[in-house]
This record gives sequence, C-alpha cells and structure tokens, in this order.
Amino acid sequence: MAGSPTILGVRGTLLLFMKAQTWTVGVDEAGLRLDKFLAAGGRAGSRLRAVAALERGKVSLNATFVGLEAAARRLAVNDVVSLWLDRPGTARKPPRTGRPGGPLDVVYEDDVLVVVNKPAGLLTVPLERRGSGASVYALIAERFRALGKRRPFVVHRIDEDTSGLVVFAKDAEARRALQAQFKSRAPERVYQAIVRGQVRPDAGTWRDHLVWDEKALIQKPTHRNDSRGKEAVCDYRVLEIFEAASFMEVRLRTGRRNQIRVQAQLRGHPLVGEKRYVTDAGHPPMPFGRQALHASRLEFDHPRDGRRLRFEAP
Repeated sequence: MAGSPTILGVRGTLLLFMKAQTWTVGVDEAGLRLDKFLAAGGRAGSRLRAVAALERGKVSLNATFVGLEAAARRLAVNDVVSLWLDRPGTARKPPRTGRPGGPLDVVYEDDVLVVVNKPAGLLTVPLERRGSGASVYALIAERFRALGKRRPFVVHRIDEDTSGLVVFAKDAEARRALQAQFKSRAPERVYQAIVRGQVRPDAGTWRDHLVWDEKALIQKPTHRNDSRGKEAVCDYRVLEIFEAASFMEVRLRTGRRNQIRVQAQLRGHPLVGEKRYVTDAGHPPMPFGRQALHASRLEFDHPRDGRRLRFEAP
C-alpha cells in the first residue's frame, strides 16, 4: 500500500545471496541418513560439522529448510540437498530456537505480536487428537517462558505441511483486534503454490461453497443453499507454466480450512505433493515431500496503532 510502512522478512532473501552447495542424491547414496550424507568429504566434511549445519538452519532438503530433527531421515534417489555457507564476516551463531533442533524463524516481534515463518511439517498449534506435539505455539510459549512472558495467543493457522507466515498475539486484547480483522477479511493473505497441470485461464477467481466433514476431516463441496456450507473465495494468477505443472500466486478472500488445497483439486489441478485432496486427473506422478503451498505474504493493521504492516517470506 503506497505510503504505508513496509516490514520485510529477510532471512530467506539473505540466504539467496549466500553461497550454497547443492547435491542430487544418486542411486549409490539412496538410503543414507541425511547427516551421514552431509558428513562426506566435499560436503560438510565431518559428522560434527553436518550436525552443526542442521542445528543452525543451514540445510534444505527438496527446497524445505530442515533442522536437527531431520538428521536421521533416509534419503531417496533425486532428493536435492543444499548446504548454505557463511559469507565472510557473517556472525556464526545459531538462529533463535525454542528447543534444541527446532529453529523458530521470527520475522517480526514487538510488545503485542510476533510473526513467524513456519517450516513445513510443523503444526501451528497442537491438535487435541495428537496430544501436546511439536508446534509453533509450543515453541513460542517455551521461548516466552524463558523470557518471563505470558503464553502466546492464537490468531490464525496454516496447515501442518504448508510453510510460511503466521501471526500470534501477546495479549488477549491484541488477539481480539487481529481476529476481528481476519473475520472481516481485511488482512492480505497471499500464497504461492505449484499445482499439477497447466491452469487456464492464467488469472481469475475460484468461488465454491464448502462444508467440513468432521468424520473424514476434509472439506467437501456443497451447493450454495446448504445451511452448513460456507463460501470460499480466492483470486489467482499464474506466474509460470511448465510442461506438467503451474506455479501460481493465490490471494485469499476467505480463510476456510484447507481452502486452496480443496479448491485447486476441484478444478482438476491438485497441489504437487497433495495427499488428502487428490484425484487421478490424468497428470503424471510428481513425488514431493509435502503439498507445494507457501504463505508468502501477510499484510494487516497493527492492533495498537493502526499502522499497516506487510511481511514477506520468499
């Protein structure tokens, strides 16, 4: 928004300017643990250096940054592993963490809110059916306790295997103000996605009515007169077309659970890596570790002073 303060999350951008080494796993290396793969000569060079790189958030696997919890992961043929090296003069210290092996990428924080770039594979908040599993909420809460602060307050969520920006409040008043914005659809929420097939036309609006199936734990399409249904609307534009996939930007108008995932599937273009909302639409298989969906931009008004804040996570 012209004339408004802009705050950008720069961790991902800085990494683009740092030297990286990248390897594709071959047949002879398939089945190796990630830490053992990194420890080889010509890579990290030792198991100790490999573990340190994982601890410091300097390793990505198939374009997703991973931490120490991924050390024992077995690699498959064609997995892509990258190791980021320090630039000269760069401080050699680990990112802020809430627990060992659990990097917490804090994009912005002040007295009333905190914005985090969530990695794929981590819950936003714990699920009751899973007990007290790892989540962004738990990491922030642990970090707050160490600083003598109160627990965080949940404002909104993104799916476990979706990466990107999510905001938490530090007090109940800030949460109410932020949730009121989300309810009125005021925040700008932009995602990047890779879907199967070539999307045509290259820009438009998806509009559906969805109902949440409590038993199957999925969204299902329904007719507009169904009293249980809720409207789901998003705008999209195709950024790049490939032979068997499309790279898209999707702007949410509504924020239904799994919305982009189910709306893409309803049009015959399920997300690459999608496991829940997927049908045989005649596309070639595209094995990927998680659904290719990233919350790349988040914009809203500050709950205290009304400043327009804009965050980006490349």
